[in-house]
Amino acid sequence: MQMLCVLGSINIDHVMRVSYFPQAGETIICKSYQLAYGGKGANQAVAAARLGADVQFIAAIGADQMGQTMKNAFAADGINTQGIITIEQQNTGLAMIQVADNGENNIAIHAGANAALDAEKVIAQQSMITESAMLLTQLETPVDAILKAVTIAKQAGKTTLLNPAPAQALPSELLKQIDIITPNETETQILTGIAVHDEGSAAQAANILHRQGINIVIITLGAKGAYLSQQNTNAEMITGFQVEAIDSTAAGDTFNGALATALLEGKDMRDAIRFAHAAAALSVTKLGTQNAIPYRQEVEEFLARHTQHNADIA
Repeated sequence: MQMLCVLGSINIDHVMRVSYFPQAGETIICKSYQLAYGGKGANQAVAAARLGADVQFIAAIGADQMGQTMKNAFAADGINTQGIITIEQQNTGLAMIQVADNGENNIAIHAGANAALDAEKVIAQQSMITESAMLLTQLETPVDAILKAVTIAKQAGKTTLLNPAPAQALPSELLKQIDIITPNETETQILTGIAVHDEGSAAQAANILHRQGINIVIITLGAKGAYLSQQNTNAEMITGFQVEAIDSTAAGDTFNGALATALLEGKDMRDAIRFAHAAAALSVTKLGTQNAIPYRQEVEEFLARHTQHNADIA
């Protein structure tokens, strides 16, 4: 398989299970606490690697034991970690995550070493980008580094896939170099000003992104599925899979890692999204982040079961 380069964040996740999200000024007692490996970049790299991709990872950790332990874990998942640099006198990034009984989550992040992953450090690792067929990135690292990485990728004729999370406004100079973008409803509204609540509003938002130069727009809509819009092609909703959600923390990252993997394998866009839906559905049935990300065999077995179920219904 062609290589995938992931540029992104590494975080230590502090995960608290709660009955509900507290209101301002309210203190509640959590049901459980877990220390886990996370960061959007790391989650997406791990998802892609577990699902069969040849992954190179550009990221930063602090000069602490936890950062090194996580780097070793990524290597154990088969990820090329030579692009993970250590930032002296800085801590590895961290995230405080609350997961409610309904499976929803909220997250607050301290960037730590992630904030030091600047354009200069990306240039030092550019061979990882040019050797890969696709660049996958998110927004937990500085935008100037992301822009530099995307520019290097486009100049080398590579595919660029942006998961625009956490949600923020982005410069047109970056957006015009993106081939595939995967915002959720919140991110879509920030990027376009359109509140997505049905296919009509999704189409409006997608058209705005197309006009900014993006060829393929995939608006993820949680359990409802994803809205796929390709320039000069009829748009469509691609439904997801219904499962009992325990924790949605890793779902979006799993979707993006799986999508990149499927596309590099040569799947068409519809089949790639279905594969990504399956991987994301499996991830929400477990508590945690990277420990919830499925392996290839699990996804294939899940798809086989659902294909047989649909055939039995038909």
